[in-house]
Amino acid sequence: MRRRRKRPLRVGIDLTLLPYYGQYALDNQQIYRGQAKRGTNLFFAYATAYLVVHGERFTLAVSPVTRSVLLKEVLQELLALVSKAGLKPGLLLLDRGFYSVEVIRYLQRARRAFLMPVVCRGRKADHPLGPSGSNVFQLMKKSGWFNHTLQDGKKNKATVSICVKRARWKDRHGKKKTDTWVYAYWGITPRRVDWVKETYRKRFGIETSYRQMNQCRIRTTTKKFNVRFLYVAIALLLRNLWVWLHHFVLSSPRRGRRRYNWEVLRVERMLLWLEHVAETMYGLVDKITT
Repeated sequence: MRRRRKRPLRVGIDLTLLPYYGQYALDNQQIYRGQAKRGTNLFFAYATAYLVVHGERFTLAVSPVTRSVLLKEVLQELLALVSKAGLKPGLLLLDRGFYSVEVIRYLQRARRAFLMPVVCRGRKADHPLGPSGSNVFQLMKKSGWFNHTLQDGKKNKATVSICVKRARWKDRHGKKKTDTWVYAYWGITPRRVDWVKETYRKRFGIETSYRQMNQCRIRTTTKKFNVRFLYVAIALLLRNLWVWLHHFVLSSPRRGRRRYNWEVLRVERMLLWLEHVAETMYGLVDKITT
């Protein structure tokens, strides 16, 4: 166990956005603005750091994200919490929301290896002058390796390595299709584009983690930022408990990897059990006397 803690680990960093439909959001620095989703572009935002162990994801740290805090500072806090837990972060698999000059410059100064999708910007392919910026990579005919320098509004620059993965396939109707994935990386020397794509794919299960987190999250209409953050943290702890139970208690040992018996205990059933325990301990008020 000590050896595992000393060895650098792949840590996923992700952003999750919970929609906000209240008023006066433009004056509230605690409300995060992002790309429109579910009828709004205002959100309560949280950043999480998680670790994949034996195919299962454990949330290591969570931090709120607001308009008054830079993503670089959020990332610093997450990495500090992970290190404080006795783990040594190695390769960071970052969400596309962290693709910015300030974050890349911080990671390079801190000597942190990272891999993340590129947010393609610049002129589109149908522009009279042709594509520009990172949009050029989306039009590549072949997979390959490149260097790219991005610049923010303050004229700060950062240079990263680019991996373009181009794939051709046929759908069920026999029509030819193409997909292009563009990744930015630093601090690693991958030899195959397939390795880059497959390595980053290991973080995709985070969407399932967030769906289960929302199942565990206490529903509320309060606008209090701290209360909502507390409910999100409790939900992530409950999901960690569910994963721990399956790995150490409910799984079946076998040669190679353990067999997980997901049908034995679903998240919904665990939550019902906890609800019954709470009712037994604290009682249930089902009548209100007026």
